[in-house]
Amino acid sequence: MLFKKINRNDLSFKTLKILFLRVIGVILLFGLTLFLTNNFEPDTVGRYDFLRTMIFVFSALILLGTEQSILYFAGTNSENTEALNVVYVKMISLILIAYAFLLVPFFFLNKEFINNYFNDNNSYSLIIKCIIILPFYAISILNFEMLRAVGKISIAEFYRNIVKYTPFLICAISIVILEKKELLINTYLFSFLVVALISSTHLYIQILSKKKSKFKNHNFTKKRIFLKSFPMALSGIGFFLLQSIDVFLIKKYINNEAVAFYSIAVKLVLILIMIVNAVNISLASKIAELYNKNNIEELQKNITKASKIMTLISFLTAIPLVFLSDYILLIFGYDYLVAKNSLILMIIAQSCSSIFGVSAVYLNMTKKQHYFQFILLSAVVINLILNVYLIPLYGIFGASISFSISVLYWNISSAVLIYIKDKIVLFPWTKNKLANHEN
Repeated sequence: MLFKKINRNDLSFKTLKILFLRVIGVILLFGLTLFLTNNFEPDTVGRYDFLRTMIFVFSALILLGTEQSILYFAGTNSENTEALNVVYVKMISLILIAYAFLLVPFFFLNKEFINNYFNDNNSYSLIIKCIIILPFYAISILNFEMLRAVGKISIAEFYRNIVKYTPFLICAISIVILEKKELLINTYLFSFLVVALISSTHLYIQILSKKKSKFKNHNFTKKRIFLKSFPMALSGIGFFLLQSIDVFLIKKYINNEAVAFYSIAVKLVLILIMIVNAVNISLASKIAELYNKNNIEELQKNITKASKIMTLISFLTAIPLVFLSDYILLIFGYDYLVAKNSLILMIIAQSCSSIFGVSAVYLNMTKKQHYFQFILLSAVVINLILNVYLIPLYGIFGASISFSISVLYWNISSAVLIYIKDKIVLFPWTKNKLANHEN
């Protein structure tokens, strides 16, 4: 009876499909993480996590928000989906242009200064390797979102959660068998090249090579795409800075091992973030569509439903993570138990913020990016100040305090702003008539 009630086009069904694939992705990611922590020294794992964090931050700079705005273009051009091919091609050119600009300052990097700043003689080489692989990683991410934008949500999630990790897992297992563990970083970077080639080939064969004659008349200029995408890029950069400042400062003030311990806690918290993102991804285009049609009542219903889903699943996931934190961390190795308190605090903060988890995608999809940018910028400043003060005093627990305060601040601030501007209530168990009483 339950399955008969779920419409295949319903938000719940779409969210469950995405969650299923993301759960598989989480299992794969943690399988990979377990393999690394049990076969490589914490110092090596810490360098891997440091590189991984750098790639996330720098890729946000060259993506220019295109991975988010392509969903906006899909929602606002729902009757002309073939035009997305034009948008995609122009986005690729924007990414390459941004990458060219990013290369300029790196020519002036001083090797000695970088290594001394991070107290590690490998830091400079890690940054250079990160820069070399950046365009391949960025194009892969855009490919995933292009598939999602044209309605291939399951395929997009398959790439994002399975194909993305599989090449590196295979390579990591191979170098352990061959006793070439020093190649871990290089194989990690090589995996992005493989994923970019596979996803680009798939996208071209299935979508881009078809119906080219219909793309002649359009008004999707690079300028228009940039102006719509860049504000979203600022939001993305803000998010990645919130997730990376702590890692960079832990490496500077402590060492690579501390980075490895803290990163395990962050990856476990990412399970909760994954739940929020899964719901938001299935809702993003719908928000843009309903808002543009001024269908506020239906918009509130969709948001309330999405908020309930993400809140319930987040709390149900958080409870075992908190109470079984000792056993979970022991799986990664005895040394990783030092991250227990950090893990518990961040899980509690992220669970509470999931109540308002729709806020980011709502602001980005309803032409209020500038408000969200200000909130995120202020959150980044708060996070930086707290980390600089707390990490030297409390180590990785200080970083978790900064994370928790920052994530609660921007979620609650965004929810308040949304209610003030549009009278949309994000709290999941508020009656719709309360949200719409002034409309």
